Amino acid sequence: MQPYRLWTTMVAREASRPRRTTRIKTFSDKYPWLGPTIWVLSVLYFIVQIVVASVWLPSYSWFSNTISDLGNTSCGPKLCSPRHDWMNGEFFVLGAVMAAGALLIYQEFTERDPDELLAARIGFSCLALAGAGAALVGQFPENTVGIMHVTGAGLAIGVGTLGIFVLGLALALPNSLRWAMRVVAPLALIALSLFASHMYLGLGAGTMERLAAYPETIWLIIFGTYMARIHRFDGHARARTVNRH
Repeated sequence: MQPYRLWTTMVAREASRPRRTTRIKTFSDKYPWLGPTIWVLSVLYFIVQIVVASVWLPSYSWFSNTISDLGNTSCGPKLCSPRHDWMNGEFFVLGAVMAAGALLIYQEFTERDPDELLAARIGFSCLALAGAGAALVGQFPENTVGIMHVTGAGLAIGVGTLGIFVLGLALALPNSLRWAMRVVAPLALIALSLFASHMYLGLGAGTMERLAAYPETIWLIIFGTYMARIHRFDGHARARTVNRH
């Protein structure tokens, strides 16, 4: 089946689903600022990296050392991260932030047209799954169970970035934001493929991994801020309407 026909079939099925108001939807409607605020907290991911890298031994290289090196629990002459617990704890926090924010923000798109609703269901589900992957990275640092660490990283970066791309294809968003999602997400996935293949193009392993991973986290902050501004604007508009009456 061709991709377009598959998509239209899925949209038709989505349109036939009965729409029910869930407790999560009711909660999200009551506190619409919560989901966006949670995603903005992703900024802690960058702050913790700086704090952990500052005491890394012998010296942390943002060019050649990977993000996972910050959470490495071993300590030797070439690699020692005294604050590895901070980094691994932050992976858990980032995972929780991604999953909780995705669940809450998704509720705001459940009343859209079927095509947007389907894209929102897929995209935010991918981001929630990416959150589980981030937690897996924290649970299994790179020097422990390698396959679990790599699986977690693949979910956290690859699946999450794919979710952003899907959202950018279908959601009604400002052009600048929508096209950034459509262009940057595929580039991040290419960077992830190059990193996984140990092809760094002279940029270093650390740089290539960050080209793959950072766009997703930056997008969480930007999208959370965007949604928060919408709610703030809507709140002011409602307040002005009430005052007029």
